[in-house]
Order: sequence, then C-alpha cells, then structure tokens
Amino acid sequence: MVAVRRIASRFGLLTDWPAGPDYLDCERRYGRLAVAVRDGAGPVAFGGTLHRGGITHLGDLFVDPAHQSAGAGRALLDEVLDGSGERVTFATADPRAVPLYIRFGMIPRCPLFYVCGPTDALAGPETSTVDVSAVVAADAAASGGDRAEVLHWYAGLPGVRVHSGPDGYAFTREVGGDVLVGPACGTETVLGAAACHPGRTVRLPLFGLHPLLPRLLAAGLRIGDTDTYLASDGDLVPLDRYVPSADLG
Repeated sequence: MVAVRRIASRFGLLTDWPAGPDYLDCERRYGRLAVAVRDGAGPVAFGGTLHRGGITHLGDLFVDPAHQSAGAGRALLDEVLDGSGERVTFATADPRAVPLYIRFGMIPRCPLFYVCGPTDALAGPETSTVDVSAVVAADAAASGGDRAEVLHWYAGLPGVRVHSGPDGYAFTREVGGDVLVGPACGTETVLGAAACHPGRTVRLPLFGLHPLLPRLLAAGLRIGDTDTYLASDGDLVPLDRYVPSADLG
C-alpha cells in the first residue's frame, strides 16, 4: 500500500483524502486492488475496482510515467477485470486510455463533467439527514447494483452526511473548504444537499445528459475537468438521474 499510495500521489489522487482511511482502502477491502511489479524497479502501477451488484467499476489504472506503454496497464486490467460481467469506468484525457478500455469491452457513452463553484449560489429544497441504511435500495436502483458495504464504509468517514430529499438522496463529504457530492440521485435533492453546506465550494461529477448540468452552469458554476464515461452496456446507469462519486463510481 505504501507503493500504491506513492504512485497515486504522483497523479494527485489523494488530494481529497488528507488522512486515512482513503478510497484505496475501500477498493482493497470491498473490490480488487492489484499492483504490477517490474524486476529491478519494484511496483510500477496499480489498478483497482469496486463492485455494485453485477457491475464492476474500474476506479483506478495508473502507471508510473517512467514505465508507461510497456504492458503494465493491460496486465492489470486482465487481473482486476478477470471474470467480471458488466463494467464501467471514467477515462481521463490520456489518449491511450480510451482505446485500451474499448479493447476490454467498454464503449464511450458520454462525457463526465467535474463541476465546481460556491454553494452560496445554489438553492434547493430542505433535505433531511438519514441513516445510510435508508438509501441503500435507492442507490442500488440509481447506480445499477447493490453496494451496501461500500456505502456503510463511506458514511462512517468524518465529514460525510447522507441526505434524503423530494426526488432522491445524496452523500456529501466536507474536505477542507470544499463539499464533495456523490453518489446521489435526483436534481432537487442534490441542490438541497449542497446548500446545506454554506460558504464552501461544491464539487460534483455530472454526466453530460444530466439536467442539473445546465442549471449549475447558469448559476455560475464552472467545469473544472472532463472525463469520458465508458460502459459495456449503455443502459446500466440512468445518466439523466444518477450523480456518481468521483472515487467510488
């Protein structure tokens, strides 16, 4: 794990995880986490997945820059996706990523936009804070499969709140001056959950088809980064309702 976190830190993956446990611990405990080791160089890459029902979410595939384009990524995908059924991932702008994922059965479906801006620019209905068990079924329906253990793990972290609202649910987590939203489902509930954290910067990933995207941009929020959502089946997730977690899928 020391080597995994060293590689992860090179790509800025632990910025939102200033203290343990982090999402890599979640992958290791509830999904699959594999390391590629090169003779004479030690660990040079890692890959990680999480599962929800019959869907495998590929959350990580990162290779040390000095050892890229040498087969480590393909070997890791063979390991962490071995025997899995439906699969999804968020691909970065690296031009090598999308072709590799296509070869492993995942097809580009739509862009995934990382939106950020002040929570004070948002307004939504009042939400209630609930126990995580109250939203497990709703999350399974929205995300494509049950992942009760992962949700209970996440809800137990410092700064995490579980919201219930008029059209869905939302997890929020405060990190420094930011509040991260997701997983979530709905539009009004997401707005209401974010508004429960005044004076912060909200950050959330939105599929390009989500109706919340134009509303947030009209409110003055901006797109900070873009990934590509790939899936083995285009109907696994309702892209106009579901709001993923950047790290948990």
